Amino acid sequence: MAAGSTYSPIATTTLGSAASTITVSSIPSTYTDIVLVFRGGTTANTGLYVQFNGDTGTNYSNTKMYGYGSGYGSSRSTNQIKGDIGGAWSTNADVIILNLQNYSNTSTYKTMLVRQSDANDTVTAGVVLWRSTSAINQIVFLNDSTTFAAGTNVTLYGILSAT
Repeated sequence: MAAGSTYSPIATTTLGSAASTITVSSIPSTYTDIVLVFRGGTTANTGLYVQFNGDTGTNYSNTKMYGYGSGYGSSRSTNQIKGDIGGAWSTNADVIILNLQNYSNTSTYKTMLVRQSDANDTVTAGVVLWRSTSAINQIVFLNDSTTFAAGTNVTLYGILSAT
């Protein structure tokens, strides 16, 4: 996703070695929306998740649809401790695009649209709802029980408001 007149690059994190989490912090509140692009994977098959502002309470709801080969499915969960953004099935094969609307608005809950594609397996579309009116200033990427592979990259873009 190239930066242009709409997307303004804010920060990029690239892992030099395997890590259990990836943190994007000090997110400025100067944009209307933000987009995160995750490129990479994990060292073993696992689920992928996010938490906002260190919130580990049961404030997340997840809805997703997925397809793989000749199969498909969907899931819905509420009162979770993290937002479900898909799964990693192989090292450095995933691309996940996360769109957060009104991330700095302090009067609404936060909604994140998720699109994931894995070169070897699955495509996923989903929504994560974070039931908090706090402005988002930190996003932590987590997984079930493994590490993110070296070379995994997360880039944060701000979307400039339309005038």
